[in-house]
Amino acid sequence: MLLEIENMSASYGKALALEDVSLHIAPGEFVAVLGPNGAGKSTLLKCISRMLAATGRLALNGTSLHAYAAHQVVGLGICHCPEGRRLFPELTVLKNLMLGAYLRSDADAVAKDLERVYALFPILRDRASQMVSTLSGGQQQMVAIGRALMGAPKLLLLDEPSVGIAHRLKHEIFDAIGQIRDGGVAILMAEQDALSALRIADRAYVLEHGHVARHGPVAELSQDDHIRQIYLGVA
Repeated sequence: MLLEIENMSASYGKALALEDVSLHIAPGEFVAVLGPNGAGKSTLLKCISRMLAATGRLALNGTSLHAYAAHQVVGLGICHCPEGRRLFPELTVLKNLMLGAYLRSDADAVAKDLERVYALFPILRDRASQMVSTLSGGQQQMVAIGRALMGAPKLLLLDEPSVGIAHRLKHEIFDAIGQIRDGGVAILMAEQDALSALRIADRAYVLEHGHVARHGPVAELSQDDHIRQIYLGVA
C-alpha cells in the first residue's frame, strides 16, 4: 500500500478538525475526498504533507511520516498542490514551475518533467516568461498543479483544484488530472464538485464534521441515496 492512515486526529488549538480518520491509497490509484466546507478535507491533506501535526498512523510505503518535516516529505514523493494555489505572483510561470523541483538534482529528468507539464497545459509554454499575477485563475491553477508535478510525486495531493475557475478551464484541468493518473501517479484530491470528482476517481471518502461518513468505489457511492441528494443534487 502506498499511503496508509489509521485513526488520524488533528486539531487547531482546542478545535478538533479530524477524528479517527482512516484511509488508504494504492500505487497509481485516484482517490477523491468529498465533503462540505469545514468537513476537514484540507486539514487531511495538510496532515499528510506534514504541514499540520496529527496523531494516529501515517505511513508511506510502510514508513511512518511523523518524524519528517514538510520539505522532507516532498523528497519522499508526496507533493501538495494547496487550496488557493500559493504561487509567487511576481515570479514568472517558468520560475514558479521550477521551484517545484528545488530538491532535485537530476537535470535531464527535470527537463523531461517540464516538457510533460507543458504537454498537459500547452498555454503555460506560451506564458512561460509571463508574471503569474497576470494569469487567469484557471491558468494559475495549471501552474500550481504543474509546480507540484515538478517534484516528481509518487502521491499528488490536490486541494480543491476547481474552486474559482471558469467552467471551460475546469474541464481542461480535470482532463489533465485524469492524464496524470493515467501516467501512474497516485492522486488524493479534496474536492467540493462531487460530480466531477466521481467521474474520474477510482474510490472516494466522504468527510463530514471531521469523520469518514462513507467510503467505497465511485460506482457504489454514485448510487448512494445520501450522496446523490446531498452532493450530486439528484433526488
